[in-house]
Amino acid sequence: MLNMIAHGAPTDKPKLLIAHGLYGSGRNWGVIAKRLADEREVVAVDMRNHGYSPWTETHRYYDLAADLAEVIAAQGAPMDVVGHSMGGKAAMMLALTHPGAVNRLVVADIAPVSYSHTQAHFITAMRSVALANVTRRSDAQEQLAAAGVDALLQSFFTQSLDVENQKWRLNLDTLEREMPHILAFPEVDAQFDGPVLFLTGATSDYVKPEHRDRIKALFPRARFAKIPGAGHWLHAEKPREFEETVRAFLNA
Repeated sequence: MLNMIAHGAPTDKPKLLIAHGLYGSGRNWGVIAKRLADEREVVAVDMRNHGYSPWTETHRYYDLAADLAEVIAAQGAPMDVVGHSMGGKAAMMLALTHPGAVNRLVVADIAPVSYSHTQAHFITAMRSVALANVTRRSDAQEQLAAAGVDALLQSFFTQSLDVENQKWRLNLDTLEREMPHILAFPEVDAQFDGPVLFLTGATSDYVKPEHRDRIKALFPRARFAKIPGAGHWLHAEKPREFEETVRAFLNA
């Protein structure tokens, strides 16, 4: 079972499940989860190979979807789901392979397509940190800055740093080996007929106009919205706008 961080208490609204992106954790979503928990219970998970969840030899979207389905089954009822980037792909696969588990779906700045870029250089940067010399997160942030990582991602990555035990709470070996599968999206012969919002950053190029036919083929009721001034890390760059848009969609 994935590690879960619960916020708020059950209400008459469906519970909300949040699935973070690559190199993230449920902790990254604490501020937004707490705000949304004023109306519903919110559960943020650590995806496999991240945070306090189990480490595995594989990192494929069918497996990630099954992990999320197990969490929802343990909650006892279908949930609304928000997924960002890698977590968005896992959430899409969840909706396609376990449609009864999902009420409404928000996919944050990702499409059900394969991407040609890589995120492996961030693994190189994290491995370059001399953990024996780290006594606080700012020490690691300085080393990440020297490796060319921008300030927003320095803070983001170091939330997965176990300073006391001088190690990353990320299975870097598996994530590096499975990177081709993380960047891809499996072929799946299914549709999810529930409401779906594809919420993107206006300055991001992850969800392009040419992706819409593929999105509509899998998610016929898909709607699209953009957050002005935000890039791929839209929930961190514009948290208030992200929260307000998600809240309005879930309550529609």
